[in-house]
Amino acid sequence: MSWMVTGGAGYIGAHVVRALRDSGIDAVVLDDLSSGFEAFVPEGVPFVKASILETERVTAALRDHNVQGVIHCAGYKYAGESVKNPLHTYRQNVEGTVCLLEAMATAGVTQLVFSSSAGVYGTPDVEVVNESTATTPESPYGESKLIGEWLIRDQVRATAESDAPLRATSLRYFNVVGSGTTEVYDASPHNLFPKVIRAIKGGQAPLIFGDDYDTPDGTCVRDYVHVQDLAHSHVAAARMLDAGRPLAPVYNLGSGDGTSVKEIVGSLLAAADSSLEPVVKDRRPGDPARIVAKGELAADDIEWKMAHSIEEMASSAWEAAPEALS
Repeated sequence: MSWMVTGGAGYIGAHVVRALRDSGIDAVVLDDLSSGFEAFVPEGVPFVKASILETERVTAALRDHNVQGVIHCAGYKYAGESVKNPLHTYRQNVEGTVCLLEAMATAGVTQLVFSSSAGVYGTPDVEVVNESTATTPESPYGESKLIGEWLIRDQVRATAESDAPLRATSLRYFNVVGSGTTEVYDASPHNLFPKVIRAIKGGQAPLIFGDDYDTPDGTCVRDYVHVQDLAHSHVAAARMLDAGRPLAPVYNLGSGDGTSVKEIVGSLLAAADSSLEPVVKDRRPGDPARIVAKGELAADDIEWKMAHSIEEMASSAWEAAPEALS
């Protein structure tokens, strides 16, 4: 028996695959390589090049590899870009999840861990969110993740009295950073860490947008979680489902206190041993001063822990980043 990781050739998914393997659980990767890299898939792990939109191929892969559960990481993950491309975002994240659920039902696969997003909260009226905070997403990306959670919830309800009831949970988180291996790195053109690393490698000063917020150092405060810690809790959730343990429908994987943009940039400059000084620009519209998430529920149920410091996040990201990021 094995667990399938959709999007397992991507930055987060590839770390989940390694965490499964380290836990002694066989993994199979399904990815269309639209943003992932086949080189990120560890040697010996079966790889199926296919889109989650290809229901029949996904069904066949689930059956061929005797899959018992799915960790669903595949999706279009860029909130800002989703505003420009809403139809593409909904096709990948909403229709894709429908197709996956159909394939799982056909193949008799009844366990699912959904890699969701704290983007479902939008800009909440509280500084620290928990699982009961109102969901008011502000981008097609955040909306698509929330719809994905609804789809899974409704399928759980619909199959509850069947011979093959779906058991599932969704994991919400903000900014995923760092690396657990030099073989995998964040290649996103939109995320803060690779943006700053590109600037440093190119000899350019990294940018900070706004330093007059009501925060300790004036810059925005956000949750930053190490990708290896995140992967560990995805696998812990899979193990709990496999053991028949009851899980909540959603969990936040958050720090509870957050880190400022200035601290992040400073840590990356230190990791690079760079003397560059960041340049402060005007605030960007819509950036709230502080949003972080509590992670107590996940700590109790799925072994969530912030095991890596900001310095470790920065140094591991710098060490894994190839020169091609420059």
